[in-house]
Amino acid sequence: MSRIYFDYNATAPLRPEAREAFVQALDVGNASSVHQEGRAARALIESARVTIAAALGTRTDLVVFVSGATEAANMALRPQTSSKSYDLLLIGGGEHPCVTAGHGFPPDRAEIVALDAQGRLDLEILRQRLAHRQPMLALQAVNNETGVIQPVAEAAEMVHAAGGLLVCDAVQAFGRVDCCFAATGADLIFLSSHKLGGPKGAGALAFARRELLPKVGLIRGGGQERGFRGGTENPAAIAGFKAAVVAAANDRSAEARRLGELRDFLQVGVLEIAPEAAIFGKEAARVGNTLAFALPGLSAETLVAAFDVEGVALSSGSACSSGKVTPSPVLASMGVSAEFSRSALRISLGLMTRKEEVVRFLEILARLRERMRRRLGDQA
Repeated sequence: MSRIYFDYNATAPLRPEAREAFVQALDVGNASSVHQEGRAARALIESARVTIAAALGTRTDLVVFVSGATEAANMALRPQTSSKSYDLLLIGGGEHPCVTAGHGFPPDRAEIVALDAQGRLDLEILRQRLAHRQPMLALQAVNNETGVIQPVAEAAEMVHAAGGLLVCDAVQAFGRVDCCFAATGADLIFLSSHKLGGPKGAGALAFARRELLPKVGLIRGGGQERGFRGGTENPAAIAGFKAAVVAAANDRSAEARRLGELRDFLQVGVLEIAPEAAIFGKEAARVGNTLAFALPGLSAETLVAAFDVEGVALSSGSACSSGKVTPSPVLASMGVSAEFSRSALRISLGLMTRKEEVVRFLEILARLRERMRRRLGDQA
């Protein structure tokens, strides 16, 4: 039987439209060249810039193409913009490692703002941290492990009232919920192509206003991307990125409904098989493609390996840390114990997911759970 891929939050398989655009652009020239081949590459890049700027509701000259979300976070989360300096970085408790490890603030000038028990940023704690401060706040639109939608607009209003700046990681949100500048109130937004079904190696950092642009680029070189990101651009990846953005926008509403129904069916099935299971963020608004749950007493590490043998690809958290045996910082920020979080699994669905795959997964889950519980009983 074919394998079941339930790890879309780690990376989405290439959309057909993105694959076609990527392949067609592989042989174009260097976008910095003035000849016909170079102009063709430049046209692909600028067309993609127009599409992404329109999707986020900003100007084309305020969109910088980068290699992905990690580079974007490293570029965005620095103490100084072109017009202002920030002496403190507040980081949401559920942020991705590209934020927690990639920012440019000294360690003693970066603080974590905890999540509540449902995985949302605790706005009361944020309010306390903002007192008499003008910080930069890094906050996801959607958490990559739980799928919980974060209160970005509310946080942005609070941060702006304090004279601060909000940087939004929209990697898991873009193409699933409205996360443009008008909807979020964010000042900077960054995206990653491969989470949408575009090629790996492309992303974008967008700014709401010109004065937010950095004084100097993170990567210096030949002056590409108007001096904000040196290095020869990747027209093929950027063209594929654009195609994925367009395709995701065209089917966003229908896909959100379809995946939400599949996720709810899956959640009910998990609880029927394992009534002791805990669903993380169950009472919060979540995107429809993500389900995070724990099976107390069972090792997520062992379960992920067992599912892989059975033909199912899923994870136990962020793709950047799922190979490690450390408890999830996201769940820890929600108040989940280290022991409990070691039993946590993440299922993330996507464009190619079908109901029969969910049914088959539940059958495998029931079998594996029973097998592992018997082994634990025999060892007792």
